Amino acid sequence: MKSLNVLEVLSALGRKKMRIFSPEEFRRLFRVTLRAAQEFIKDHNRDLFTKLRNGLYALRSEPPHELEIANRLYEPSYVSLEYALAYHRLIPETVYTVTSVTTKITRSFTVQGKNYEYSRIKRSAYTGYRLVKEGQVKMLMAVPEKALVDYCYFIDLRLKSLNDRLRVNKVNAKEALHYARLFNRGSLVKLVREIL
Repeated sequence: MKSLNVLEVLSALGRKKMRIFSPEEFRRLFRVTLRAAQEFIKDHNRDLFTKLRNGLYALRSEPPHELEIANRLYEPSYVSLEYALAYHRLIPETVYTVTSVTTKITRSFTVQGKNYEYSRIKRSAYTGYRLVKEGQVKMLMAVPEKALVDYCYFIDLRLKSLNDRLRVNKVNAKEALHYARLFNRGSLVKLVREIL
């Protein structure tokens, strides 16, 4: 069995920009058995790595951004809803929970004191996001129109009231209506039309 050296591991993870990884990804990178990868991660869980959840770890020396964590914590997913609305300045509030959508069942996690919520949408509506880069950080984020439609979908579904401070003057109405139609829900299309 190949022996792993701590300095070589840190160097290789840094070169590959793997701040978040699974034991399987670790195994492939270092060409060791899955058991060897799991043992190395377990042995260094307190000094080199942080456990984000079962089967997902991060480098302590280069902690990942909360949005990188959000994308990897529960896949497939992209950041949307209130967090993306705030990011795109469609609402003035600061949002403390990272909100995402997924095609899997609705879930929530708390990692290092930060809350992450994932809300399920139809597979046909799982679109309208892009890869956003900010420095070293890469994350999947809803475009403004899709973040608004995702938000409206759950407002409509749960019969809640809209945030009265929504700023939709820079939202492309045609694009937003396109995304709304993907949900195949007439009341959602009507709601999006009303606020635009």
